[in-house]
Amino acid sequence: MRETTSSAIEARQWGNRVVLAGIIAIVAILAMAAAILFLNLPDANAFNARVERLFVENDTLTGQAEVKLLEILAQSGTAFSETLDSYRFVIFVLLVFATALLIAAVAFLVMLVALNRRMSLIERQGIEVNTLMIARDQKTVLLNNFEFKLTDAAIETLAVLAEARMDDEVLSGAEIEAVISGRSAEQCDEAAGATRIKRLRDSLGNQMISELLVKNVARKGYMLAIDKAVIRMV
Repeated sequence: MRETTSSAIEARQWGNRVVLAGIIAIVAILAMAAAILFLNLPDANAFNARVERLFVENDTLTGQAEVKLLEILAQSGTAFSETLDSYRFVIFVLLVFATALLIAAVAFLVMLVALNRRMSLIERQGIEVNTLMIARDQKTVLLNNFEFKLTDAAIETLAVLAEARMDDEVLSGAEIEAVISGRSAEQCDEAAGATRIKRLRDSLGNQMISELLVKNVARKGYMLAIDKAVIRMV
């Protein structure tokens, strides 16, 4: 179980490093793209400069129609400058939005990868349990932060498994039935103990938790796949 915790911590650290590297790469790429884009955009005052040059180079244009034309050109240059400034702002907003989306996508992707790694570790080594408290009188089990109400038969089965785990024992179905019924293992049927295990798993409800908590050891029997130090009997 300590190996599971250590592996989970390493997986989280690896995920954090990947997220950080991905975010830095995304920001760097988009910053480079933004710099190239803004550098290649035309100068907002380029049109006004051309119109001003026309005024300077054509000071002989004094007719009313010619002056009016130059004024229209000047106004057009101002409108072009304002439009280009608005385009710059729109491009900036779109780049910020794209950065946020890509960062979120990388974060979600890494979270999924870390979750898959975590689930693989749990499947290989069992469920990580910090607290397992069995209260026979209340017929309840506190598993980490989850409280389960169990039947009399289920609570007895879990108590037997917990006591066996504290003694580092693996119990067969017949031995489980023998401890609960008070008979010898030779007088009990293996199927009876297996039925009790199935009912216990059904009582726990969550298939993943129940299958990983109550582990089936091939050709030996059943045991709780948790650290015996976390078990409490009240």
